[in-house]
Amino acid sequence: MLGAPVASRFVPAVDSLFAFALASVVLLIIPGPAVIYIVNRSVSDGRAVALASVGGLEVGNLMHALAATAGLSAIIATSAMAFNIVKWAGAIYLIGVGLLTLIRQPGALEVSVDHVSRRRAFAQGVVVNTLNPKVALFFLSYLPQFVEPARGAAWSQVLILGIVFVLLGCLTDSTWALATSTLRSLLLKGQSLNIVRRWVSGSVFVMLGVLAARAHRAA
Repeated sequence: MLGAPVASRFVPAVDSLFAFALASVVLLIIPGPAVIYIVNRSVSDGRAVALASVGGLEVGNLMHALAATAGLSAIIATSAMAFNIVKWAGAIYLIGVGLLTLIRQPGALEVSVDHVSRRRAFAQGVVVNTLNPKVALFFLSYLPQFVEPARGAAWSQVLILGIVFVLLGCLTDSTWALATSTLRSLLLKGQSLNIVRRWVSGSVFVMLGVLAARAHRAA
């Protein structure tokens, strides 16, 4: 009994975990660089290579989680001004990306003619998500509002949220790999993926930007 309150101070609140998980799933399922890469590998090389690429993508997500743990924890714990700068920069970026996505016609999905091995697909996946600005800005602008310094060490809360994001990424990205490898020809011929890439993705980015702008530094 005595240990429970102490342990709880190092993890986010349950409602914060649930809200963060929901926002993460929304971001993860919309087509961005990671999803487009998975679709490309699924259509070009099949299910096994696509799942290998998912493994690399999640390593990239983990890189962002570790970077956020190192940097955001200090910002959240010590500086309200720094938190607000990060929050507004991230919100403006997300809204800007959303508006540009809504305005622009998505380019054609190019299927690679160069088949790759599972090892190479894994390595490419690491690079794709490590350099993915969507993930970086999501962590910087959206994750801080789910951390409560009053509950204890900010770094442990950031790390737990980051791990939750990685685990959810494993689930959603694997689902994309399995689905697209099964429906490869249908996805290339139809317009459903382009509709999601433009209208759904753009709207979600704008929504996340607005929510990030409304975030406050938890006490």
